[in-house]
Amino acid sequence: MCARIFRCADTQPHRNLAREEALLLACGAQSGAALFLWQNAAAVIIGRHQNAWRECRCGLLAREGVVLARRTTGGGAVFHDLGNLNFSFILPRAEYDLDRQLGVVCAAVRSFGIACEFSGRNDLLAQGRKFSGNAFRFTREGALHHGTLLVCADAERMGRYLRPSPEKLAARGVASVPSRVVNLSELSAAVTVEALAQAMEDAFRAEYGPAVREDAENAPWPGYAALAARNASWAWNYGATPAFDVAFAHRFPWGGVELQLSLAEGRAADCTVYTDAMDTELAPRLRAALTGCRLEAAALAEAARLVQAEVADWLAALEI
Repeated sequence: MCARIFRCADTQPHRNLAREEALLLACGAQSGAALFLWQNAAAVIIGRHQNAWRECRCGLLAREGVVLARRTTGGGAVFHDLGNLNFSFILPRAEYDLDRQLGVVCAAVRSFGIACEFSGRNDLLAQGRKFSGNAFRFTREGALHHGTLLVCADAERMGRYLRPSPEKLAARGVASVPSRVVNLSELSAAVTVEALAQAMEDAFRAEYGPAVREDAENAPWPGYAALAARNASWAWNYGATPAFDVAFAHRFPWGGVELQLSLAEGRAADCTVYTDAMDTELAPRLRAALTGCRLEAAALAEAARLVQAEVADWLAALEI
């Protein structure tokens, strides 16, 4: 079949990841190679088996309207904004060739006079700094290779959102490895998102042959609506986090309180309370109230308010 190129004006992360996955799931042994070029509005995208609370400041994301999205590929957490261009190669497993796919990306970047190279397990570097991270997924018949291209991303926001909370997490789940990054526009003023997208199209056609450009928003991909709904759900983005433990402590005028929460599916499966308060009922009542709560400051505070108002106020102000 002929190769295809999909472009998308929609910048909603959950929907774009659903489009990508629907295209992958529809990919069969006879499908042609496809290139999907897309952008997301401000979002943190975490890997399939990562712990959202460990990777980013979830409370800060919520306050500033930044989306959290869990993808189905491995790898680390990344920040997306409209200064990124995202690419996805979807093709039959028999045609998957990492060097060939990376060759398309590198050809596009080199067309701006920027030397680049593949490094480590999944990074593309220019002048020793990372401008693209890549991740992969395979189905029975299809293969996905996707990545980000930093064009003029907001590095300050990236640093704020991806810096984990100072609260100590005894967490399972794969942690991200920090890297020195660079925007391609710093290396060539000619690089814009649209110019790079066109260069990607040109390099893809040079490698895979003539390709029809299609509108990804209107493509009739089976299962898209269900995938988009799953991607937007709390159960997927937070509840799919591997089990982990978290502890919070504070000293009040009347005594200290330490909470140790054992989390499963993003909720407190168990809660241990330590306190030197004179109120002997405080610990068991807090334990009962907090068990089952989501790991969200507002949810913990609401539950604790039925027990002790000062504890509730403290929990409400936590950076989780």
